Amino acid sequence: MRHPYRHASLSRALSAAAAATAVLVACSSSAKPTSSASSHAPLRIGISLSLTGDFSDPGKSAERGYRLWADTVNANGGILGRKVRLTIVDDTSSPTQVVGNYQNLITKDHVDLTFGPFSSLLTIPASQVAKRYGYAFLEPAGGGPKVFAQHLHNLFFVQPAPVVKQGDVFADYVLSLPADRRPKTAAYPALDDPFASPIADEVRTRLEAAGIKTVYQQIYPAEITDLTPVVSAMAAKKPDLVVGGTQADDAYRMVKAMVQLKWAPKLLYLSNGANDPHNFPGNVGASNVDGIFSSGDWFPSSNTYGNAAFLKAYTAKYGGTASTIDSTSAEAYSCGQLLQEVAAKTGKVDNATLISTLHKGSWRTLEGDLGWNADGAANSSYVLVQWIGGKMLPVYPAGRAQHAPVTAALPWGG
Repeated sequence: MRHPYRHASLSRALSAAAAATAVLVACSSSAKPTSSASSHAPLRIGISLSLTGDFSDPGKSAERGYRLWADTVNANGGILGRKVRLTIVDDTSSPTQVVGNYQNLITKDHVDLTFGPFSSLLTIPASQVAKRYGYAFLEPAGGGPKVFAQHLHNLFFVQPAPVVKQGDVFADYVLSLPADRRPKTAAYPALDDPFASPIADEVRTRLEAAGIKTVYQQIYPAEITDLTPVVSAMAAKKPDLVVGGTQADDAYRMVKAMVQLKWAPKLLYLSNGANDPHNFPGNVGASNVDGIFSSGDWFPSSNTYGNAAFLKAYTAKYGGTASTIDSTSAEAYSCGQLLQEVAAKTGKVDNATLISTLHKGSWRTLEGDLGWNADGAANSSYVLVQWIGGKMLPVYPAGRAQHAPVTAALPWGG
């Protein structure tokens, strides 16, 4: 979630997912969910990913995570003695194509298991196919409200919480402050986007209930290229705190407008865009990042289960540095970690066992310790991060923090 571009174009296409799901009505039930093989035949896992189209960048990041996990587990003997074999097909970022892909993976390729695609848009119809055939559906990147509104018991979102809960960790932090240090007033500018504005609304509801007065609230259109008027109107209200429901480009534009107007609130939280360690400094100016808060699900500096080994293996296989790893790769890799843990606990890798076992207890991943409700939404929380000394560091909650939050004035605010 953490993903500055993750949901930026989904709002234009969500209706297509419903149409694609309708294709299932005509599908036959010729496939049966496979059970754990007693032989050492390969464990076949079918995956549809956006290798082309609107989601091709994060889709390829997911592919890297899946393939790295398979290479790693195979180098250590596979799962229960079975080597993992991935079948990854391109869905072209299309809800219709993703339905056909999973239908073929299950009924023609007869894969043993399935992992999910990228985005809520594609996860919704894909998970319906998996449900129809009794397959577990571990999915790394479909956390929108409509995913969980399906009430699918076979689905597991492999991130800490639904997207709309991303800002909760910031609200938790603000409400943890002593009364004399809490902001008194707040502003809530937000992008007109189904995965951005709800985050700001969620934080606003909680802070208003705690007595923090809303002095400005505005939803701006996705087409906006200059946020100076929005920031100017907001600055006139002199809020102590700004909570921006942002994606990527609008987050950059908001900071640039603040810098240009030489105005800064005491606290600034941006839901997305500011949580991109690779692109955020270059887009707003490296000297302007310190003090800004955001939130996310995974970071190179995380001390979560297996992260050190993941970083070493990833850079050895793909090159680059830890700071260039997209979190989608970590999310996809975590799907494999869960499969390994269930196999180790139960001695099985069939779909029914995966579904029933994952709904019990807590499971360790790169994403932290995860558990799910009946609809597949994880019941943990995101991590609050802040730019400190030019680096994006986890600062809250204390158990995952690597630095205490800093409340100094934003760089351009004086």
